[in-house]
Amino acid sequence: MTAKSAGERYWLTRFVFLRALGALYLIGFLALALQFKPLFGADGLLPARIFLDQVGVSRGPIERMWDVPTIFWLGVSDHTLSACAWLGVILSAAAVASVTNAVLWLLLWALYLSFVGVGQIFYGYGWELMMLEAGFIAVFLCPLKTWRPFPPDDPPPQLALWLVRWMLFRVMLGAGLIKLRGDACWRDLSCLDYHFETQPLPNPLSPFFHHLPHFILHGGVLINHVVELIVPWFLFFPSPVGVWAALATVAFQFLLILSGNLSWLNYLTIALCIPCLDDRFWSRLLPRALTRRVPPAPDRAPCPARRLAVKTFAVVIGCLSIGPVMNLLSPGQAMNASFDPLHLVNTYGAFGSVGRERIQIVLQGTEDAAPDDASHWVDYEYKCQPVDPARRPCLLSPYQLRLDWQAWFLPFADYRAEAWLPSLTRKLLDADPGALGLFAADPFAGRRPRWVRAYAYEYRFARSGEPGWWVRTPLAPYMPPFSRGDPRLAVLLASYGLQ
Repeated sequence: MTAKSAGERYWLTRFVFLRALGALYLIGFLALALQFKPLFGADGLLPARIFLDQVGVSRGPIERMWDVPTIFWLGVSDHTLSACAWLGVILSAAAVASVTNAVLWLLLWALYLSFVGVGQIFYGYGWELMMLEAGFIAVFLCPLKTWRPFPPDDPPPQLALWLVRWMLFRVMLGAGLIKLRGDACWRDLSCLDYHFETQPLPNPLSPFFHHLPHFILHGGVLINHVVELIVPWFLFFPSPVGVWAALATVAFQFLLILSGNLSWLNYLTIALCIPCLDDRFWSRLLPRALTRRVPPAPDRAPCPARRLAVKTFAVVIGCLSIGPVMNLLSPGQAMNASFDPLHLVNTYGAFGSVGRERIQIVLQGTEDAAPDDASHWVDYEYKCQPVDPARRPCLLSPYQLRLDWQAWFLPFADYRAEAWLPSLTRKLLDADPGALGLFAADPFAGRRPRWVRAYAYEYRFARSGEPGWWVRTPLAPYMPPFSRGDPRLAVLLASYGLQ
């Protein structure tokens, strides 16, 4: 394979992209298998069965399937959810192991779409939409009648690879525009003065980034604007310009990985950069035993039916892109929104606004009879969110702890608007093992507390000479104390349909 022919081909590109995307699906399904039961299982915080009953009331089968496209309309028991989650793990592992087949990717996409449909608020993040959009494009990158990664009669359709570039362009540009429109600190270059401390889940290096000199942090905002607002336009250029644009994006994502736990958002963005790099690039990095498996030039043209399918899909994507493009142009740009129920083309964005201080909502319980400030309140320690100021920030990415992520949003809303929190409170009062498994430990060692409340604290990174990793200051009660059988809690749960 000559350098010239390699540079015009995408066999290795497809191989690497599908392996990377398969690894991310594997992480996503593994998180599902390990966490779905206490979150939206039959006895979870927001049971999927109750959610589907509420959506499906007075709706016909076709209407409700359109509203919430999920296979779990056929059955939503814990056994069914678990079987589908582990099936996703197995199929994802097969994709990582080089099984390259359109049916496999269609199953992966359909399974993940089904879980996003019933995961409710716990699956309302931008990377879920990214997984679904990228996963459906992967269907059209793969052969239908074979599972081999290098079938000589089925070369990678370059049009499908360009659709990945189009997705990457919208991911990056959307993130850049939402920042300029959303918060003045992105315009005066001061956002990084706060971001590393106030982001959802800081990691052990976040304090280092937070304490960098202000001129470096302000320069970092400038770099952010260049990578998200200018570099994406060069992704469509031929090599070497397009290659350098992709590599700049990759380098930027690795910097974000070093500075915080953003689930698999950054890893998925890196995977989207892979189709910008052709076989000439990958042949320099991959083992020669692998590159020798690429069929010799010239590539055979795919069958007419395959070409028609890919072109038709591209036309559909073009039509569905109208809404997201108009959103990018709109002063009221929405962040991480979908414009079709199958989430085939979406709009993206992150950190349109940045908090100036970190307000943390901590759940607490007591065994005392009176729930007042004189009571001995004990913290429920999240697995990753800061609670104990002496505990080091966690290293978690690309795995995601769904409860910890959702807890970060609590200061921005009234507790009565967050159905999962009163539901969690009831389960903590009952010492429910599933709910307690979402925390680092049970502070009552299996005993049932008399009261549970939520209290707001301000957290900041400890400065040089101060003990621990954090300094926390009590602010005010966030949610009042509730006890078992409390009629206020019962009324609140009934309002959500969680009696």
